[in-house]
Amino acid sequence: MGVDIFYQDSNARLPVVIYVHGFNGFKDWGDFDLISTHFAKAGFFFVKMNLSHNGTTIDHPEEFIDLEAFGNNNYTKELFDVGKIIDWICDTENPFQKYINTSQITLIGHSRGGGIAILKASHDSRIHSLITWASVSECKTPWGTMSPDKIADWKKQGAIYYTNKRTHQKLPIYFQLYEDFLLHQKEYDLQDAISKLNIPILICHGTKDDAVPFENANRLSSWSQSATLFLVESDHVFGRKHPNVDNVIPQAMQEIIEESVSFLKSYFK
Repeated sequence: MGVDIFYQDSNARLPVVIYVHGFNGFKDWGDFDLISTHFAKAGFFFVKMNLSHNGTTIDHPEEFIDLEAFGNNNYTKELFDVGKIIDWICDTENPFQKYINTSQITLIGHSRGGGIAILKASHDSRIHSLITWASVSECKTPWGTMSPDKIADWKKQGAIYYTNKRTHQKLPIYFQLYEDFLLHQKEYDLQDAISKLNIPILICHGTKDDAVPFENANRLSSWSQSATLFLVESDHVFGRKHPNVDNVIPQAMQEIIEESVSFLKSYFK
């Protein structure tokens, strides 16, 4: 589970922002260092992580090389991973502790990572604000649109395969993912989770998102009493690409960053 931190030297403790990537993602997708640096310059201690079972490794942080781990990933493991990062942030032995304000911790989650961020925030009082970028509104990735027959076939075969459009790899998804969901179905209810949150919430989404349509953002917003909804005319990744050969932040992503920073600064003065 690789972790990167970005911050600027400061005499004051900095608000912490932890970024959780989505399904088929990783912490460096689309040159996320540019985004991380933007948050650091704005006065935040920014942390991005590779979830332990996303298929990458420490030696290959941008390649899906560990397909067995990818196939065995599930929501329980991802929630555990995020919890361990929060534990590290709050550890008094953390070598960066002098820069960290543990009373100002924010989770940002993209796509399925948005769902993970919502669930974690609803169960962990150490989280003080929440931002979602193109988040799902159900923890049913990738079987949300599957027929009962296809789910039964998945169980029989033991695995289904997702084709990565960029690498053309066939990535296994073992049936244990669905079993994990069934075992924790009530705990993984995003409507219930977000409706119980009494912390500041910002929900960002692209109106041209064809992977997770922006109706998901409308649902999340309608379930929350404290959420602010921010929409941009863009796709699921806000105009980003991987690799980011131009080494720039697209306009739509820049708008999302600026809105997120402004939202956080309004609470963490």
